[in-house]
Amino acid sequence: MEYSKLVSVTGLTGLFELMASKNDGAIVRSLDDKSTRFVSSRIHNFSHLESIEVYTEGDNVNLVDVFQAMQNSNEKLPGEKDANAVKEYFEKVYPTMDFERVYASDMKKMIKWYDILTKNDVEIKLSEEPAEEEADDAGETPVQETEAMETAVKEPETEPVVEVAEPKKEKTAKTKKEEAVTAKDDVETDNEPKAAKKLNTKK
Repeated sequence: MEYSKLVSVTGLTGLFELMASKNDGAIVRSLDDKSTRFVSSRIHNFSHLESIEVYTEGDNVNLVDVFQAMQNSNEKLPGEKDANAVKEYFEKVYPTMDFERVYASDMKKMIKWYDILTKNDVEIKLSEEPAEEEADDAGETPVQETEAMETAVKEPETEPVVEVAEPKKEKTAKTKKEEAVTAKDDVETDNEPKAAKKLNTKK
């Protein structure tokens, strides 16, 4: 059984091995009674043990670091129900843990989980898969940013077309109007000599 396949499920006690994932949940097997069941993701949340971190006085550490410290310690595991004994245990096994932010319920859970892991002979170590997945995710970001930049550059290209087109229409309309006025003046000019000729004839 691989540590990387183990999950905790909200609302359910103990640890589970992830057997298969589905769109609406997952099929898991309990490490306690070895029963297999379907768990709906609409009701429960899943947490891979590999993704869980623990607060310390410095940087956060992976839960594996705490489990390995417990594995290398000669201290006897306390009863999970005794909050004071559990805290005293971790003060000896992992003294840099931030006991103000790590609640007693969390420490009790770590005691219970470690006990389950040892009973099922699970090798407590991280796999290399999470690091590879993070590298793949990091590679996708520049592509998305580049696409956004290209779109932003293309947007202003349509603005000059509108600005240039509108003056042309106004100029064309004005030219036609001027032509109409000029034609009218020409007609009036042609009629003036005729009127004058008629007047001269009468004289």
